[in-house]
Amino acid sequence: MRIKFSIKEQTKYFLLIFLPVWFIIYHYLKPLSNYLIDDAFGLTAGQHLTEALRFFIFEVPKVLLLLTLIIFGVGILRSYFSPEKTRKILEGKSLFTGNVFAALLGIVTPFCSCSAIPLFLGFVEAGIPLGVTFSFLIAAPMINEVAIVLLFGMFGWQTAIIYVVTGLIIAITAGWIIGRLHLEHWVEGWVYETKVGHAGLEEEKLKFGDRIQFGLQAVKDIVGKVWLYVVLGIAVGAAAHGYVPEDFMAALMGKSAWYSVPLSVLIGVPLYSNAAGIIPIVSVLIEKGASLGTALAFMMAVIGLSLPEMIILRKVLKLPLIFTFIGVVATGIMIVGFLFNLIF
Repeated sequence: MRIKFSIKEQTKYFLLIFLPVWFIIYHYLKPLSNYLIDDAFGLTAGQHLTEALRFFIFEVPKVLLLLTLIIFGVGILRSYFSPEKTRKILEGKSLFTGNVFAALLGIVTPFCSCSAIPLFLGFVEAGIPLGVTFSFLIAAPMINEVAIVLLFGMFGWQTAIIYVVTGLIIAITAGWIIGRLHLEHWVEGWVYETKVGHAGLEEEKLKFGDRIQFGLQAVKDIVGKVWLYVVLGIAVGAAAHGYVPEDFMAALMGKSAWYSVPLSVLIGVPLYSNAAGIIPIVSVLIEKGASLGTALAFMMAVIGLSLPEMIILRKVLKLPLIFTFIGVVATGIMIVGFLFNLIF
């Protein structure tokens, strides 16, 4: 006889099985990777190839496990924040208060380059100030769950918190500055004439089982898109871990090189990568002698000033506003880089 389980029962059994299995696998990753390298493969410890492979074999499953768990949790959280609800929360907020709310919402609200224009149009139609909109547009891609997970897994919770706090400060401050400059005349004229429909004002009340499904779908969508970047990023990091001399990176991106922060931002701005691809590389840069401030500045420039996002935003913003946006954010990133190089 076939037994049928309700959604509530399926959710309960899934959580009872998923979480213990996840923690068991994660706990034994390190000894398993060492066993494969030292015993199963019989490689000699300390050699370039051996240590590069050890890094790769350990980091790939570790990062993917962390991504799966955290994105599952964030997916559940995001089920409470639709784009329409986000828009309504930001309506009527004063400039600075709106900047703070927008930056915080940017962390938990789904955002990618392809959704930049619909979100921008919806915010403009709702009368949300331009500076508040930019705080959201900066925080959403820069402070994302993938970056937080990778930083936590590779550097620890202190560095992850530093990243979140500094990212919020940049998003809030940059949005506030753009708002104070009153640059609305550099938004394309057709934007203010566009009416965006706001479907779903009567939001459906979801059961927790439905939110679990949101979490599972988030894992499928996000991990499915970024796993290759994770593998490629860790492969580059593994090669640098095994072969790049420490003196080289220390000279190029260390504290003693005054030009390291602006150079890292200058290099990072035109590059395109997501957090999954760039953070494993940043991990090795720090290991090889790059300072924390310089590495953070490079990472934020790459994922916070995405070239595809700039190209898409060109459809709604005139070039002077785009360049102002890049300049203000890049300056904030450099200040953070110099500050952390002085402190740490």
